Amino acid sequence: MITLATDWPTIASLATAGGTLVLAFATFASVRSANRSARIAEIALQEQRRPLLAPSRLEDPTQKIMFVERHWVRAEGSRGVAEYEAGNIYLALSLRNVGSGIAVCQGWTVTAAALTSGAAPQHAPLDAFRTQTRDLFIAAGDFGMWQGALRSPEDPDFAPLVEAIKNRQPISIEILYSDQVGGQRTISRFGLTPWPDDTWFAQGTRHWFLEGPAPRDEAASLARAEQIIREAGSLEELTRPADYSSSPGA
Repeated sequence: MITLATDWPTIASLATAGGTLVLAFATFASVRSANRSARIAEIALQEQRRPLLAPSRLEDPTQKIMFVERHWVRAEGSRGVAEYEAGNIYLALSLRNVGSGIAVCQGWTVTAAALTSGAAPQHAPLDAFRTQTRDLFIAAGDFGMWQGALRSPEDPDFAPLVEAIKNRQPISIEILYSDQVGGQRTISRFGLTPWPDDTWFAQGTRHWFLEGPAPRDEAASLARAEQIIREAGSLEELTRPADYSSSPGA
């Protein structure tokens, strides 16, 4: 008769190893869940302080804005300023922060033209932005202002802007701003359109988030802009008056 001896030390070792493996899986799952929760909390915190600038409302109060030369301009609600005075160009926008965090203006660019999504689907290069020399803060849910000036005729943007202001032609401004700790950098493009009452109407046209997902699918947005341009061209052809001067009976 054969007697089988039970190897209790081996069984105990296997049980311990199995328990350790189960504990490792449980620890991994717990750490992964904790990391996911921390990431969600981080995203929620960022959204709580994300700024987003847009033109102010028509009913917002008129803002008096002073430049370093003590030159004053007035920006009404949903309006902007483009002035050429005493050899200087003064620009300003009445804005509203529709985001949930303080907006801190960092830099800006200006173009003497209307920048459409089709013609300029991307924002200006970051190294093209002029540094904001004055600290401009716009509180969340409140209105405020942006200002910039060109004082050198040698500036390549100077002469085109003077012509645009004198001839009352559209102007585009891009503003680079961040939250109160310098993160979540955003670029917003605004257009200044001449208005019949001798003012400039401000419009917000595009926003780019430099850190994190963009607010739109850029490829789809560009394709839609190109489609609109093609449709506008077709509509122009359809609505153009017929030319009968070369017809046989003319």
